[in-house]
Amino acid sequence: MKRKIVHINEEKCDGCGLCVDACHEGALQLVGGKAKLVSESYCDGLGDCLPECPAGAITIEEREAEIYDEEAVKKNREAKRSAVPDTLPCGCPGTHVKINQRKDRAAGPAPAAAETALESRLAQWPCQIKLTPVNASYLDNAHLLVAADCTAYAYANIHNDFMVGRITLIGCPKLDNADYAEKLTDILKANNIKGITVLRMEVPCCGGLVNAVKEALADSKKMIPRRVVTISTDGRVVEDC
Repeated sequence: MKRKIVHINEEKCDGCGLCVDACHEGALQLVGGKAKLVSESYCDGLGDCLPECPAGAITIEEREAEIYDEEAVKKNREAKRSAVPDTLPCGCPGTHVKINQRKDRAAGPAPAAAETALESRLAQWPCQIKLTPVNASYLDNAHLLVAADCTAYAYANIHNDFMVGRITLIGCPKLDNADYAEKLTDILKANNIKGITVLRMEVPCCGGLVNAVKEALADSKKMIPRRVVTISTDGRVVEDC
């Protein structure tokens, strides 16, 4: 049967998993770090996944495909609801459940407050990307830290290692309903930005934050030094480039 169905360009796909979350039919999954159409009969061809893809890797095409099986989709949804998996139904690697073993979990007296007190290095407010005024005075001649909000919890010394001397802008491309690329482009155009450090988690959805910065740099037509640092889910720097 010839009908409308999604097509995914694997070369463009960065494995962020946002399209998988948006597909209520369960037709898409992450396979080998890339979004895949795993069931033609589950895809309704309506394209709820299209606006969620930050890389523009998804299109709708009309071709021969299996008939959309609404009854099978309903059964698939019910099976997911009754299951108790270690990940959310989308299968995104960013939702994997695990416990990080820490040596300091042993019982004992807490250190004195004076020994553990840290000074915040947050230089401005607000710090959410979508709330930051484009023409805020603190943005001019600034070095930006564009950080996934989970990094503040995963990386223990984020204030001293990354926030010192930078203007911190945070967000989550998986959960926030916002176009970071457009906002960041406006910020770059309106201000003299000296450099950008992107601090992301190792999970695929954080690729959306890196892509937003890349797009903003291209759209603003500015040559600004960029650094991308990747943090593991147990709090280590696993890549710095």
